[in-house]
Amino acid sequence: MRFIPTTLKDAHIIELEPARDDRGFFARTLCVDAFAERGLEIQYPQHSISYSARRGTLRGLHFQREPHSEAKLIRCTRGAILDVIVDIRRNSPSFRRWQTFELSSTNCRELYVPKGFAHGFQTLCDEVEVSYLISTRYAPGFAGGIRYDDPALGIEWPLPVTEISERDLRWPSFSE
Repeated sequence: MRFIPTTLKDAHIIELEPARDDRGFFARTLCVDAFAERGLEIQYPQHSISYSARRGTLRGLHFQREPHSEAKLIRCTRGAILDVIVDIRRNSPSFRRWQTFELSSTNCRELYVPKGFAHGFQTLCDEVEVSYLISTRYAPGFAGGIRYDDPALGIEWPLPVTEISERDLRWPSFSE
């Protein structure tokens, strides 16, 4: 596994290092020792998956408030997504900044999203599955979000939004 720092403090792209042969490949997606050496979260009591049928589907931007803030390890296991993270930690040098990452079932990349970040993605094709390892159990009363189209952030989504939940449309802007 190769850990590549992003422009946002504490977030990493992780490139898997597949061992390939005639059958395909085998790769580690999580190594507790490698994560611990870098100060990354190593406990993931919740594993989740999302499925999106249509290209252009948008999910996010989601986060959990303290004391239930969560780190996530995101991997696209089918299809492709443009993943977006926003640093919402007020004392961070990258506060209010965002960055995008293409994750796909073929590029052997996953994204480590630290606590204190909002997260969302848009599907780049039909029939997409995304796997999440989550460091904290979901606490509904602490769920939060930011509007995906907040002009103060100016996130550049690659496609028109074809599907989005009513809940995601109702999130406040970042300044609210």
